[in-house]
Amino acid sequence: MQPLPQQRVTTIGFLIFPGFPMSCLTSMIEPLRAANEIAGSTAFRWRILAETPDRVASSAEVVFEPDLTLSEATGLDYLFLLSSPTANFTDRKAAEGQLRRLARHGTAVGGVSGGVFPLARSGLLDGHAVSVHWCYEAAFAQEFPDLPMRDDVIVFDHPRYTVSGAAASFDLMLSFIEDRLGADIATEVACWFQHPVVRGRGIRQKTPTFRRESTVDLLPASVAKAVDLLASRLSEPIAVEEVAQQVGVSSRQLERQFKKATGQSPARYYRTLRMKAARQLVLFSREPLPRIAVAVGYETLPPLTRHYRQEFGTSPAEDRSTINRFRYEDNRPLPSA
Repeated sequence: MQPLPQQRVTTIGFLIFPGFPMSCLTSMIEPLRAANEIAGSTAFRWRILAETPDRVASSAEVVFEPDLTLSEATGLDYLFLLSSPTANFTDRKAAEGQLRRLARHGTAVGGVSGGVFPLARSGLLDGHAVSVHWCYEAAFAQEFPDLPMRDDVIVFDHPRYTVSGAAASFDLMLSFIEDRLGADIATEVACWFQHPVVRGRGIRQKTPTFRRESTVDLLPASVAKAVDLLASRLSEPIAVEEVAQQVGVSSRQLERQFKKATGQSPARYYRTLRMKAARQLVLFSREPLPRIAVAVGYETLPPLTRHYRQEFGTSPAEDRSTINRFRYEDNRPLPSA
């Protein structure tokens, strides 16, 4: 293939926090690297940034040395934040001020996986729809109730990009490659990595059905509708009979269809759904435990604690205490998706 004529380089910055998901970083850099090689030209350049010059450990405990600090960043076309949901800036005022300056000067800013949390805390997502990884939805909704969440794998709400996880990060880079270098090179990059399906905006995340080798989008229509209804009523519990009525089947039919599709009754599935939401809030928020109980449909903490222990083998208080020791006493970040 003939080298492309000299043209402007697209520069992408990746701002990493301790505990950031390494898979997301490599899923964004590697297709760009391959695109440059295939095109025979440096169409893309990337820089790894951190708040300070110190090395940063990923969730896999692989350590990265940043190319430059956030305060030194200039001339970026895009900047993506990669972090766990609990990540914060050390000097929040200065760092968020720099993010806003970059955005004002034309840098398109985005968040990947847990990186949407520090980006939302900066205020740069105000008024924008957000792609939130399904395992962080409850924690994000609790902290940012006014930000509209979508379960799309990629949301581009000009000029903000939000991406749910590693595979979606790869997809977004393929779209950048196609826009810059054409569909042929984007397709060749996808084939290099045996990436079979290129997903774009508007594609919903796949979420697992509990204790089954399937995902929610593969469920029968009546069961999928029931799951959506249950998921929308975590804080205001709904009876199975009402779910069946709204779905348009009898309670007995729903029980039978639900058990066949998920291996659980609707009531048991609902409790598991609420417990998973509670655990997100326990691990990824600072909400007091009684407020978490209310957020997932319990009037008081004791019944939540009982069901939580049945589900996870530990109480909410013990779970939070353990993960806080893991984060801070051992100086290790919480792994992120």
